[in-house]
Amino acid sequence: MEDKTADWLLDSEPWIQYITRKELLGQGESDKQVIQAHNEMIIYPALKSIIDELKNWPGIVLSSHKSPRQPFHKITFLAELGFNIKDPGIEDITEKMVEHISPEGIIRLPLNIGKAYGGTGTDIWGWALCDAPTNLYALAKMGLKEDRRIKDGTAKLAELARDNGWPCAVSEELGSWRGPGKKDDPCPYATLIMLKLLSLYEQYANSNTVKAGIDCLCRLWGESAVLHPYIFYMGNDFRKLKAPLIWYDIIHVLDVLSRFEYGRKKPEVMQMLKIVLARKDSDGRFVPESVWMEFKGWDFGQKKAPSKYLTFLVHRILKRLEINL
Repeated sequence: MEDKTADWLLDSEPWIQYITRKELLGQGESDKQVIQAHNEMIIYPALKSIIDELKNWPGIVLSSHKSPRQPFHKITFLAELGFNIKDPGIEDITEKMVEHISPEGIIRLPLNIGKAYGGTGTDIWGWALCDAPTNLYALAKMGLKEDRRIKDGTAKLAELARDNGWPCAVSEELGSWRGPGKKDDPCPYATLIMLKLLSLYEQYANSNTVKAGIDCLCRLWGESAVLHPYIFYMGNDFRKLKAPLIWYDIIHVLDVLSRFEYGRKKPEVMQMLKIVLARKDSDGRFVPESVWMEFKGWDFGQKKAPSKYLTFLVHRILKRLEINL
């Protein structure tokens, strides 16, 4: 990363400064500048507002997993920025998250699946493989990685893997419900966020389970014109630059694949990266091409100017791949 890019990122909000210093510049937690950025980040109004909102966990009954309003997406955004259970308000939220943990260690959410779709039609507590890994990921990132409940839940979800990735799977409370796809197909999104969760645990890094998941996503990319399991496409919308890492898009997939040595060696990763890098401006910065309206007002919630957070995400991928712009 060029000095001018680093200087541009550091001349920013404290949360951008914090993740830039830690993840791009390699400064440790004891560094005075890192400490200062962290102290300013935890009282940053927009982030504090999210924390205050999440104190009402889990909020409304779960509807669309894709919605950026979902609490599990917001807690994961905070986890990605480096918030932890020692920060004001975070432990209160994580304690509420584990109040409805299953015996296997999987976080349950309030759900309502209609009878026509195989559910009960009533509000119940359960989990699906398109939310459970994200909840465990957030808790692990925020300081509960070695908590036996979180490790047990992670292992339980890992066991659901097949030789073509992870399927659409749900807790027994949800009955026979599953997404719109063939039973034997992998769910691209479940596979993506399961890989993301397992990236936090070294014992899975070179496992056959992880390699099968990576191969799944790379195959879907290579055959994106014809393979669309569970109606997840890798077309024009998928290829638009977008932040934060919520759903199934090119930045999210690259971010996850680049966490693994096996993924970094896949030719499909370089193919996707080439598409991303073709969008950089003359200063090596990136402008969002699609936005979540829930984050309107953030630098990644507009499509007119370079986003520091989006640019950070791309440069973090490049750092993992040992590529300099």
